[in-house]
Amino acid sequence: MLNTLILLSLNTFMGKNKLKKFAENETFDLLFQVDYEALKQEEFHLKGNWGTEFFKNDHPIILEIGCGKGEYTLGLAQRYPDKNFIGIDRKGARLWAGCKQAVENGMTNVGFIRTKAENLPLVFSENEVSEIWITFPDPQPRKSKSGKRLTSPEFLERYRQFLKKDGVVHLKTDSRLLYGFTLEVIAGQGLQIVYQTDDLYRSGCQLDVMGIQTCYESLWLSQGLNIHYLQFKL
Repeated sequence: MLNTLILLSLNTFMGKNKLKKFAENETFDLLFQVDYEALKQEEFHLKGNWGTEFFKNDHPIILEIGCGKGEYTLGLAQRYPDKNFIGIDRKGARLWAGCKQAVENGMTNVGFIRTKAENLPLVFSENEVSEIWITFPDPQPRKSKSGKRLTSPEFLERYRQFLKKDGVVHLKTDSRLLYGFTLEVIAGQGLQIVYQTDDLYRSGCQLDVMGIQTCYESLWLSQGLNIHYLQFKL
């Protein structure tokens, strides 16, 4: 009985905490919560105008799809102040953490979008994005769900609608399944691999972004898991 009461109290607290975060999300000028039904009715107001109207510059725009709490988006933005970064995730409670940190640190080259990755062609125009980062996405292990993998042919076709012709896609994952699947897709479409390794931190490479890690990445590394990395062009 006591355990049940504790669990109920914890769930209540977590629910209230989420509601508080959702309310604060409404106050962040750098967060855009994009509803698919609204997109069907009216074109997103920043589509084609992210540089001029939001960032107020012509710097390259880099997306992180499935950014979670925004650790990687923020890490890249701090490292590259001459580029603009946008983190995308569908979970508002996760995005709150990244928004909060960006606001508190006065970061002007960061934005966040709460939406599904499927909606991105409705949010960005042709050639508007220079790079895409996909960091530790759900590998969707069931074969029937392969079309939902963020490196599936279906998603690559979506990215082509807004990624520049010489733009690159980065994949970091602990999933051997997703890494192998992505290599098969790349080979099947005849795409150019810029760099690949199935063991990033033991490969001897000197990639600058190796110093940026999510909390889960650090945890997996401490458990001895390999981190796979791919950089390729569409």
